[in-house]
Amino acid sequence: MTQKDEASPRLLSGGNPQIPKGYGDEPVQAYIAALPGWKRQAGARLDVLIVKAVPDVQKAVKWNSPLYGLEGQGWFLGVHAFNRYLKLGFFRGADLDPPPPVASKAGATRYLHIHEDEALDEAQLADWISQASRLPGERM
Repeated sequence: MTQKDEASPRLLSGGNPQIPKGYGDEPVQAYIAALPGWKRQAGARLDVLIVKAVPDVQKAVKWNSPLYGLEGQGWFLGVHAFNRYLKLGFFRGADLDPPPPVASKAGATRYLHIHEDEALDEAQLADWISQASRLPGERM
């Protein structure tokens, strides 16, 4: 095993990188860099879209998932990697217009699944991100 291999984050079941809890851009970038295959590019593009839609966004990694929010307002979006897709969790997604397509057992949360071979409607995603950032977020 090389030194780089020893320092690489371990992938949990489903291909989600195991990244230590941390606040700021650095742990989120470490998470993105550790994503396997096509998810790395998708995660990087997603991060750019979020920062463009919400320039003052705050970032963190908790529970091996990047979170995006605003200071004093809480988290509005979380990302988690699975074998076949990236799962974007809008914590107040039921309040978005239109709501993201995938329902949750957790009340107001709605999801968008990003798959490798599906076109992503970046304009709709940016609109959801912008809308979500204006709603009260989750305190985690």
